[in-house]
Amino acid sequence: MAQSTPDAATTEGTRFLQARVAAFGLMAALLGGVFWVFRAILGLTTGSAVHAERSEYAELASPAFVLHGFGIAFSLLLWALCRKKPRSQRFVQSAELGCLLASVVCYEAMGATLELDAHPELIMLLALTLLMVGRAVYVPGTARRSLVLGVVTGIPLVATVFLAYYAGPVTGGESALVNATVGAAVTGTWWSMTVTLATATSRVIYGLRREAREAQRFGQYTLEEKIGEGGMGVVYRASHAMLRRPTALKLLLPERANELQLARFEREVQLSSRLTHPNTITVFDYGRTPDGVFYYAMELLGGSTLEAIVEHDGAQPSERVAQVLEQVAGALSEAHGIGLIHRDIKPANIILCEQGGMPDIAKVLDFGLVKQIQKEATADAALTTGEHSITGTPLYMPPEGLTRPEEVDGRADLYALGAVGYYLLTGEPVFHGTNVIEIFSQHLDKPPVPPAERLGKPVSEPLAKLILRCLEKDPAARPQTAAELVAELQGLDLARRWTPERARAWWRNHEDALRDRMSQRPTSAPRTIVVDLADRLDRLDRFLRERAG
Repeated sequence: MAQSTPDAATTEGTRFLQARVAAFGLMAALLGGVFWVFRAILGLTTGSAVHAERSEYAELASPAFVLHGFGIAFSLLLWALCRKKPRSQRFVQSAELGCLLASVVCYEAMGATLELDAHPELIMLLALTLLMVGRAVYVPGTARRSLVLGVVTGIPLVATVFLAYYAGPVTGGESALVNATVGAAVTGTWWSMTVTLATATSRVIYGLRREAREAQRFGQYTLEEKIGEGGMGVVYRASHAMLRRPTALKLLLPERANELQLARFEREVQLSSRLTHPNTITVFDYGRTPDGVFYYAMELLGGSTLEAIVEHDGAQPSERVAQVLEQVAGALSEAHGIGLIHRDIKPANIILCEQGGMPDIAKVLDFGLVKQIQKEATADAALTTGEHSITGTPLYMPPEGLTRPEEVDGRADLYALGAVGYYLLTGEPVFHGTNVIEIFSQHLDKPPVPPAERLGKPVSEPLAKLILRCLEKDPAARPQTAAELVAELQGLDLARRWTPERARAWWRNHEDALRDRMSQRPTSAPRTIVVDLADRLDRLDRFLRERAG
């Protein structure tokens, strides 16, 4: 008997409840199956020797054996119903209660068909105890619910034992009523112990889960599930105690909780909260826990990353690529306009989702490497990524980010966005390499292969040329601003051809497969790196001095 608990109040809680109910169904079926197979073997090998008048197959056709099988079947049905396909909380509750009670009825009916010399009360007690205690261990629920279920299950159990003894043969001069009363009393006593154990188990496990939830509370937010990890922290699905609004909560990883990292993390929030573009993820709130862990809350997005989409479906239509690039460039235009560059634009940091009934809305994530565009080094600059560091993801890093990291400006983001466009258009990154050094050297010296040549079929030539312009080694040869890139993309008149109808049709065909893909494994996002050049040069200088000395 599942119930509405704080665990089940959210989507993640329902998923957890469904998984536990499915595990309980499988456990109950396996335990019941072991005894069922044992009965079959015992009946085939010793049945005719004990009862000479019966055939060796009589046990397999007996009502008790068949009812035992039905009890197992209902447990398997519960497992099958909750095993994989996402279900609603009401469905999970109904399936668990219905299948459990059906199994209980089968086991009690099985006991009613057994002869008294087989001690049916012990067999029923064993079967129902395994069910009751197993449910308390697997299915989250309050002690009160377990108690109610135990009472509801125990009444027909005691009644069945009473009727079986009352209708059975009378021995030793005792009346049928006395035999039935004693049998029912003994069964009731043992069952009360089972119910007490199951109730206590539910109380302890439910209490531990509640304490774990309290331990995972950050301000007004409760952590539910880890959904990602970036260069600056880890991201969890969370819920707000009052608003019940689905939220993504990002917090600094404990092993990085030094003062510099905390300052960078807080700076990230302050900078990101200034961005209001519809294609930039929205920051709701931020704060620190009493023990100093910094966190911030942002909108929780559905959909999939560009990386997952390409891994699943390959190269994308030119019209869709143009629309995505136009949206991301718009978000970057706002950021660059207030003096911020992202420095880590890549497919894993861009999500396509549905908002306001419109599909394929691009959202730019993770301003964890954001840097202010400044002419002079300031305290604020030191708190972000540093003036002498290589920062970003190798596959999408501009040449100047390698050779002159202290001089990068908004055109570095446009290079990375061009690399994202190339990846969407061809299904492959601009450059391949067996290590980071090989990829870096190609960013510095090697011209990209034209998208149509890489893909092996025609693509929009104007779009391909614009993407290759973004990938120019010299920043002066690229579009000079994100706003300029938006204007050029709009001039191609490609984005409008990717209509909402086409987008919805694509999601209908691919959404389920993408959801399964994302749930089965984390995305294989290229890792972001930060290399402190000043520190590396200092170490090299010390090494050379030691060798010279």
